[in-house]
Amino acid sequence: MAALTGTNAFRETTALGATSQGSSLSLHAGNPGTTGANELSGGSPAYARVSTTWTGGTADGVVTGSEVEFNIPPAVSPATTVTPTHMGCWSGSTFLWAVPIANISYPGQAKVRITPTLTVPQG
Repeated sequence: MAALTGTNAFRETTALGATSQGSSLSLHAGNPGTTGANELSGGSPAYARVSTTWTGGTADGVVTGSEVEFNIPPAVSPATTVTPTHMGCWSGSTFLWAVPIANISYPGQAKVRITPTLTVPQG
């Protein structure tokens, strides 16, 4: 299968279409697949999904959301860490899509702020 190619306007429309489907974001410690698997849980304060407001800009295939803050639960033991690898997007209880994020490990309860971005790349 070939990579998507298209005009910047097409890429922007595609990104806006994807982000218009949902605004509830999640973090996953592994590939969520098509079901939203591997979502983080637990902690105090407890991990929870958060909402963003998506905004298009220049017709470049990039849509940016408002900054969000997640509570990262602590590792299950001192010898392990929590490493979110993907950010997911939901509409209510329906999982829509996910993108990989930079692997950052958290050995204990933490807060992380993310400015979400969805990019439809030029092939």
